[in-house]
Amino acid sequence: MKLFGSSGIRGIVNKEVTPELALQVGLVLGSRKKTAVIGRDPRVSAPMIEHALVAGLTAAGCDVTKVGMVTTPTLAYAAREYECGVMVTASHNPSEYVGIKLWNPDGMAFDSAQQEEIEDAIENENFLRVTWDLIGKVAENGNAIRDHMDLIEGLVRDSKLRVVLDCGCGAGSTITPYLLQELGCQVITLNSQPDGHFPARNPEPNDQNLSLLKKAVVAFEADFGIAHDGDADRMMAVDEKGNFVSGDELLAIFGRFECGDEKGTVVVPVDTSMMVDDYLEGSEIIRTRVGDVYVAEGIKQYGAIYGGEPSGSWIFPKISYCPDGIYAAAKLVEIVREKKLSELRAELPVYATKRGAFPCANEKKAELMEKVKTKLEPLGKVLDIDGIRVELENGWVLVRPSGTEAKVRITAEAREKVDEIYEMAEKIVKEALK
Repeated sequence: MKLFGSSGIRGIVNKEVTPELALQVGLVLGSRKKTAVIGRDPRVSAPMIEHALVAGLTAAGCDVTKVGMVTTPTLAYAAREYECGVMVTASHNPSEYVGIKLWNPDGMAFDSAQQEEIEDAIENENFLRVTWDLIGKVAENGNAIRDHMDLIEGLVRDSKLRVVLDCGCGAGSTITPYLLQELGCQVITLNSQPDGHFPARNPEPNDQNLSLLKKAVVAFEADFGIAHDGDADRMMAVDEKGNFVSGDELLAIFGRFECGDEKGTVVVPVDTSMMVDDYLEGSEIIRTRVGDVYVAEGIKQYGAIYGGEPSGSWIFPKISYCPDGIYAAAKLVEIVREKKLSELRAELPVYATKRGAFPCANEKKAELMEKVKTKLEPLGKVLDIDGIRVELENGWVLVRPSGTEAKVRITAEAREKVDEIYEMAEKIVKEALK
């Protein structure tokens, strides 16, 4: 039984993620943990799934503390005082999705072994149902947001910048506007009322979905703009000229400021631009599978200073192994007070990138990747931890099966002639699909 993807359990409400499944997850988790803290994002289905999880946890004898509507990094930080944390969220997915993410006390998402244990236990119904006198207690705690704010305010300097903030009607509305105000910023908010229908835009904070933010930054003459997804584990930015800042650019900028002059180790997924390697020259760049849990595992394994994903997940291990879009927003304010975001972007090397995707049935992905690997291996250094990435003389190419869709994706990046690299990989994939 496979329930966990690259970022917890996630799927369409009442089809792939149901109250029955949530009850089982709660029973399994409650059979193994004595205390848990649970939170949720604003999506319409979240209270339903939360109630089912609490029922399962308490039925197995686990005491549960509810912190209400919070961001995922807020919940992960709160988990430090419990044996585990449970977050009901589908992150950047649309409103018809819901999900469950599980956290260890250090802010690390449940790793592969922990996920497999839960999957096996559900499949084999290996969980407890305690007698009436041992049912877990349910309590509420309203201090989780304040505690998270206090942590960040103790690590980041104040600033007088003007910032436009688009919370996307997500859980970031409960914390980021207030945090930035307390740090001295003039905050202009967009879509900062929690609404699980996500009426203003798709929750994913990508270039396509942030047209209103880009216009607002220019119209209000702001220093820059910030955007969150549904649970604010992600944070993306717009410079003062209204230009979207790519995830690779933010990875490099955060990396430079976290590593400083001492350099250090930075962990990124396999689809990260070589811009990061070149800009952070002297630092060790470790690549992992795509997914914030794998980046976090790499940070912990290699004792890295920092890590993240171009999708907008930034992990700062000095505070937590959970991607923290709230801290990232505050940190970017501190960075931009020293130099404009457009000027920081101008310092970065720029390389051409080309992406594409092809339909591929899930059951055929393994066979396809074996054929692709055979063709790509002679061309350069191969990294096969998540798809096949080949380092070429002029750049690199990655062929990777999607973890959420019946597709295989190609990403190519080069200092020049990126079309040639992409077309070479495209030809190999098409032949393998026949």
